Amino acid sequence: MQTSENTPNIDSFWEYTNPAVSEERFRAALSSAQGDVRLELLTQIARTFSLRQRFDEAHEVLNDVEKHLANAGARPHVRYLLERGRTFNSNGEQEKARALFIKAWEQAQASHFEGLAVDAAHMVAITHAGTPEAIAWNQRGVAIGRASHDAKARSLIPAMLNNSAWDLHDMGRFDEALPLFEEAQAEWTARDKPEQLQFAKWAVARCLRSLGRYDEALTIQRTLEAEHLAADSADGYVFEEIAENLATLGRTEEARPYFEKAFEELRQDQWFVKNEAARLASLKARAGTQ
Repeated sequence: MQTSENTPNIDSFWEYTNPAVSEERFRAALSSAQGDVRLELLTQIARTFSLRQRFDEAHEVLNDVEKHLANAGARPHVRYLLERGRTFNSNGEQEKARALFIKAWEQAQASHFEGLAVDAAHMVAITHAGTPEAIAWNQRGVAIGRASHDAKARSLIPAMLNNSAWDLHDMGRFDEALPLFEEAQAEWTARDKPEQLQFAKWAVARCLRSLGRYDEALTIQRTLEAEHLAADSADGYVFEEIAENLATLGRTEEARPYFEKAFEELRQDQWFVKNEAARLASLKARAGTQ
């Protein structure tokens, strides 16, 4: 986990699906870190807290970082802005977050930190989700990423393509969204990332349903169902899409057990229960579940 300059490659410590493990790695590196590297590591520890919805703790760590920025280099400044912004954004304070992300973008651009600049553009876009501004910011990030040799800059390309596709989808521009969903799928295929690839395939199929191409959408979702079955796993979102396509095709009796499977899986998803209560109730009703 070292760069050629023999300093920690901070991004390599991340296990985004497990913030607690990531925190342990950052703290282990922190024990021997000094100066700018120490400040950067602290910003990432703050991020592990914001990912776990522990916003007060994240801000406390960032407050400590802020006290030392006057004598720090440019990179800790950009990292600080990004993580303060992410903490606000994750806590529903998009306006505060956006201002910080734009500052991060400007400072990263001025210092030629391509990876951090792409990260900032990606985050500004997220604060504009579902609008033309989001697409424009993602385009800025993708342009830098495609021209860059920076691993961090390139790693964000599929996520930005996916986000832009969803922005277009949310605006009802399904014909424009589909090629971007397919491009994101191709990027994940090239990176050999099975989990992300499954989601990318699901997104392509979801867009096909919006375009009225139900049979094509159903074929993809059936394939994903088989992949999960082979891996002894299940995905409530896949079940939901199979049910929706079958129902739209008039195959109501076939759809009902899939609505039930979707309900049983998604009722265990805390985010879904909290944010998609009406959708969950609809799944229950359409499954005929008592």
